[in-house]
Amino acid sequence: MKQAQTPMPDFAGRLALVTGGLGAIGAATCAALRARGARVVAADAHAPVAGSGVDLTQGEGVHLNVTDAASLRALVARVQAECGPIDTLVNVAGVVSFGAAATLPEAEWDRVIDINLKGSFLACQAVIPAMQQARFGRIVNIGSVVGKNAGNARAWLDPAELERAGNVAYGVSKAGVHMMTGFLAKELASFGITVNAVAPGPVATAMTRNFPETLRALLPVGRMGTPEDVAHAIVFLASRESGFITGEVLDVNGGIACD
Repeated sequence: MKQAQTPMPDFAGRLALVTGGLGAIGAATCAALRARGARVVAADAHAPVAGSGVDLTQGEGVHLNVTDAASLRALVARVQAECGPIDTLVNVAGVVSFGAAATLPEAEWDRVIDINLKGSFLACQAVIPAMQQARFGRIVNIGSVVGKNAGNARAWLDPAELERAGNVAYGVSKAGVHMMTGFLAKELASFGITVNAVAPGPVATAMTRNFPETLRALLPVGRMGTPEDVAHAIVFLASRESGFITGEVLDVNGGIACD
């Protein structure tokens, strides 16, 4: 018989907001935080609009468009009024993009940058004041190995890989998340707020269903990552014990890129 997991004291009484909380990595992150005793608000563009009187830390999550600053501020204000101060933000909300740079539509560039980079920044901006007042906070952003290695696709060998691996818009958006993480880490350190990022490699989700087998074979650990692999890294960076780690971009990539 499986024994019930005892919540770890570090997260008992803490409140986390996870954007993209209904996706594969977001849901795994919410589950990992809850298993350790945290209350979690899962915010997602695909969640229903939560009516009044609903416990935002339960159920199907709450609707959020991360590119809308006013909506973000309103959600954060509501969460803090109904549930208490947010001390942990995990920015998982994001989209992937494929295709060659030479033919990338301008609208697609804007879509990816708006959701992945601007959305992460606006979410950080919305929670910072309360964290500053509390003089404690943990912010974990989701970057990507593609934001560090200029993409996994080997266009010089097989141009078709560009249609199944993250492209220039995706990589630039995630590189921006990495740089934003460093800026915020330095700006917020004196308030007891750490800001870090996790840079996953290929993770088996709906976004990577068509990931090329030729690239999969290059993973030294011999498998794609799982959402839980990423969630474990996020929980580590969100813990109180990680208070001396800030501005870090933690690779979770199975060895596909090492720096």
